[in-house]
Amino acid sequence: MDVNAAVAAAAAIAGVCTGVIAMLAFRWSERDQKRPTRTSLHTDPVLPPGVDTVLSVLRSSAVVLDEADSVVKASSAAYALGLVRGGKLAVEPMLQMARDTRRDGEIRQVELDLPRRGTGRGDALAVSARVAPLGSRLVLLLVEDLTEARRIEAVRRDFVANVSHELKTPVGALSLLSEAVMDAADDPEAVERFAGRMQNEATRLTNLVQELIDLSRVQNDDPLEDAEPVRVDELVGEAIDRCRHQAGTKQITMAAGGTADLRVWGNRGQLAAALGNLVENAVNYSPARTRVGIAARRVSAPGGDLIEVAVTDQGIGISDKDKERIFERFYRVDPARSRATGGTGLGLAIVKHVAASHGGEVTVWSSEGQGSTFTLRLPEAAATRERRVGTGPAAHDAHQGARPDDTTAYEPIPAAPEVLP
Repeated sequence: MDVNAAVAAAAAIAGVCTGVIAMLAFRWSERDQKRPTRTSLHTDPVLPPGVDTVLSVLRSSAVVLDEADSVVKASSAAYALGLVRGGKLAVEPMLQMARDTRRDGEIRQVELDLPRRGTGRGDALAVSARVAPLGSRLVLLLVEDLTEARRIEAVRRDFVANVSHELKTPVGALSLLSEAVMDAADDPEAVERFAGRMQNEATRLTNLVQELIDLSRVQNDDPLEDAEPVRVDELVGEAIDRCRHQAGTKQITMAAGGTADLRVWGNRGQLAAALGNLVENAVNYSPARTRVGIAARRVSAPGGDLIEVAVTDQGIGISDKDKERIFERFYRVDPARSRATGGTGLGLAIVKHVAASHGGEVTVWSSEGQGSTFTLRLPEAAATRERRVGTGPAAHDAHQGARPDDTTAYEPIPAAPEVLP
């Protein structure tokens, strides 16, 4: 009996020990599972709550790096800029900034010029990079694209410099001429000559200021706020009246024709200024006793019919290198001729902005010594798309046979011509 009791007691003690050991082993295993390992620190990082949502709405390119410099999170813009490749940050200066910030916790910012991906162009991508710690393990990189802002700033600087130069020239001339008039007070002929030159410089200054106002207006105003259907033949008539005196002085024939009753949708004042600038340039850059033609027609386009107004001259023409820049502000093909005609170099820039703001475009065909054709294309007014007045087969065929890209001048269609001797 005593032997059996001893055996039972020993078995009970062994069972208790086994249970205790099993419980301790289970607790130890559970604690090991909860303990972060070196591997888990690198392969399974977790963003702090809410960070993912914030990064998704930022306009900047965002990249989150872990302790091993691996990318935990990157926005689509970061991939588009070429910042992230193969799960790694591909820009070495930014990577070094991230390492320094991880080491000392300091926020860093720098502006860099990066090469563009997939292009053979030499221009660089200007960015601003800012690195900050994100918790104790992660680093946040925010990159802002400054390329467009820098381009706009360069344009603004050039514009201010050009305006200053253009204003300085007539103002300086007026100052010198006024002194000459004072010195020649006893010489009526000299006074008359100097006064005439002063009047020319004053007119040039007035035109420059007015075109600066016009350019500012077409850039800042929304032309569709005051949009209305505008008859093309009325715009052509206003442009001809505007240049009637200059054309008559040079014995230039002006002929208008094309499809009748065409309308475009837009701001009447801006459209009249744009077409008037094209016709005025054609007259100013044409030799005496030549012809300037204005032709309007309707052309089909995938997004709806367009109204095309072509202004053709028989002037000096434009070289290939100048064609790329003629729509720039203050750019002149022939500066000496522009000074003689009072040109400011803003007329074509205004035409370009008006065309773009109305959903259209302006193009040019030109050959040196043969003349030029400027073509203004604008959407047709919706109210007139069902009215096909003056689009008979003969007129349509004549229009189809005249293209601005041809090597011959765009001759206006002799429908309802207006001719100045």
